[in-house]
Amino acid sequence: MADKAKADAAGKDETPDESGRKKKDDKARGKGREEEADKEKEKKAKEPRHKAAKEHKPDFKFIVRLAETDLNGERSVELALSDIRGIGMRTAVLVADHVGIPRKMLIGDCSDEQVEKLGAALAAIPEYVPVWMLNRQNDYDSGADVMVYGQELSINIREDVNLMKKIRCYKGIRHETGQKVRGQRTKSNGRTGLTVGVTKKAAQAAAAAAKAEEGGGKKEKAEKKAEPAAAAAAPKKEEKKAA
Repeated sequence: MADKAKADAAGKDETPDESGRKKKDDKARGKGREEEADKEKEKKAKEPRHKAAKEHKPDFKFIVRLAETDLNGERSVELALSDIRGIGMRTAVLVADHVGIPRKMLIGDCSDEQVEKLGAALAAIPEYVPVWMLNRQNDYDSGADVMVYGQELSINIREDVNLMKKIRCYKGIRHETGQKVRGQRTKSNGRTGLTVGVTKKAAQAAAAAAKAEEGGGKKEKAEKKAEPAAAAAAPKKEEKKAA
């Protein structure tokens, strides 16, 4: 209440000229903000909406072919190289530094010679990269530490899986049956087939119905077997009575 009274008193103390000036200042500020917002909208409208609309050099390559993979020329060298299967960010950075190309440079701006150097550097990765960064150490056939990437990587993975299936190891059997290979749980995850979810009650009802049908069938069979025996015993009883 005291604060309200102070505010009312302050408002009463202001002269009409001061209140008019304040209103004018507020209007001027509002107009200035609106003008700034309009200028920002005009700038955004003038800017290109898509990355492809940016101006590039006349010899810019929108697609760069490396390791049998089409790379987007509008990405930086490190990001574009990481699009190759088997090449991660760390390896891509090392390859770019080894060739001497800036990491943030667009790969589409690279000359043909630089692209060839990148290809040669990818082929010679084991020579300047530590062993622990290679993705195929102690190869099964050659025993060498190799860096595999691109289509060669998918071929090697397929061959490894087929080898495990042939020698009938645990992982090979799991691959054959389509189950989890690395020790994951299979009770509640990775379930396949038509029955997905908990159907315990339905299974119990079906089992009970099957048992009831089996019981009814057994009774019918017993009745059928008893009928001819009863028919054979009836004339013998009649003969005894007559005697």
